Amino acid sequence: MVVMVMEKVSESLRGELTRYMLELKAGVFVGQLNAKVTELLWKKVSDEIKEGNAILVRSDNSEQGYSIKVVGESKRSIEDYDGISLIKTYSNSFS
Repeated sequence: MVVMVMEKVSESLRGELTRYMLELKAGVFVGQLNAKVTELLWKKVSDEIKEGNAILVRSDNSEQGYSIKVVGESKRSIEDYDGISLIKTYSNSFS
């Protein structure tokens, strides 16, 4: 299973992904893709992201059962803690 979530990307890029995946909501895609197609689509997203951002989650043989990749500017980053991927969020306020 592959899930991609994108923000602030072009409609043409979203349209390209709908050829291979189902768009559940604007910018949220899910599909059953092989590794080669997943890598090619992720490269296309990475090359065309501009000021947007994207997250890729796919099935994997890791402890969690999935792996995560991130590209672009975001308030979230992936932190690895002893093989476990966690999402770290950043806030603009310090209150």
